[in-house]
Amino acid sequence: MKDLRQVVRRPLITEKGTVLKEQGNQVVFEVDRRANKVEIRQAVEKIFKVKVLSVHTLNVEGKKKRMGRIMGRRSDWKKAYVTLAPGETVEFFEGA
Repeated sequence: MKDLRQVVRRPLITEKGTVLKEQGNQVVFEVDRRANKVEIRQAVEKIFKVKVLSVHTLNVEGKKKRMGRIMGRRSDWKKAYVTLAPGETVEFFEGA
């Protein structure tokens, strides 16, 4: 893993993620499936210029979806819960 933008794909903005951000100072990201916790920590710290306390990861299995008579499948992906140091914040929509 070289490019930091390939490690952290996008932020996940959900109801649960919003609650975690407000209460536990945690942010949720979709990350590359091959990335480990150290790479995720370094990427978040450099991209958003924040101090990361911990990283928890989990692999999300893709759902089976039906398209007419054919059964399809969504891709598997990896999710990362990043705990930020007290006082640190990450703003995804600035000025919105």
